[in-house]
Amino acid sequence: MPIRILVVDDEPQIVRALRINLRAREYEVDTAADGASALHAAASRHPDLVVLDLGLPDMEGVEVIRGLRGWTEAPIIVLSGRADSTDKVAALDAGADDYVTKPFGVDELLARIRAVTRRVSTGSGGQPTVQIGQYTVNLADRAVTAEDGTQVRLTPTEWHLIEILAANPGKLVSQRLLLERVWGPTYTRETNYLRQYMAQLRRKLEPDPSHPHYLLTEPGMGYRLQPGGLQG
Repeated sequence: MPIRILVVDDEPQIVRALRINLRAREYEVDTAADGASALHAAASRHPDLVVLDLGLPDMEGVEVIRGLRGWTEAPIIVLSGRADSTDKVAALDAGADDYVTKPFGVDELLARIRAVTRRVSTGSGGQPTVQIGQYTVNLADRAVTAEDGTQVRLTPTEWHLIEILAANPGKLVSQRLLLERVWGPTYTRETNYLRQYMAQLRRKLEPDPSHPHYLLTEPGMGYRLQPGGLQG
């Protein structure tokens, strides 16, 4: 199956050049000229890889990276005219896999694409839904729905936590990472925040909050979302 690449850039000449070169090498190509269109295209088309400019007309590219990382692990290569190390660090910390500075050589970019796609098995691009018992978490629509169609109301903080955990199904997510991503870098010792909000999430999503099956604690380390259907 051909690899699908989403190119996000507001410079028509660059988009045109990338589309021609990528299609010539039998990649499928979708394009977007701003952040909102990029997030919509990613949710509907499920690209295997994203090539992303940082300077978009409606939002910063780092915000797009964070939005994508809420539900997909598809590789993201930043293609930007910003050469400052702080921009590179911010993009990589947000979840980018690689950073190429404009002006760039097409051969170099193609080599970077080959390198990151080799690390991703065919068809492993993330899906924007995760099952937690009787509830479906739709990360693209930012909604939690029960089997009977009832919507579960989550606070913004609860949603941010479940979004990070659901983007890493079955994987241990450290307390530090959760605290930094949800509350900020000055809150990395406030583990009581995590205990409080995880308890709230369990009351809303677990059949038996005192014996959780899906939102699991790894004592002293962090939390893990174990997706799956309702356990009988």
